[in-house]
Amino acid sequence: MDPRLIELLVCPLCKGPLKLERERQELICPADRLAYPIRDGIPVMLENEARALDESETA
Repeated sequence: MDPRLIELLVCPLCKGPLKLERERQELICPADRLAYPIRDGIPVMLENEARALDESETA
């Protein structure tokens, strides 16, 4: 995924910055504790597709 694209994307809920988790192919919103999947190189920025992060993942 192009790093310039990640810099432009924000969380659809809080409009905060996202962090790329390359290993899991997800974009992480630390504020909302959600992980948005990246499928076939395309970020899926839908709240109902996001995975809730547990306490160990937000540290």
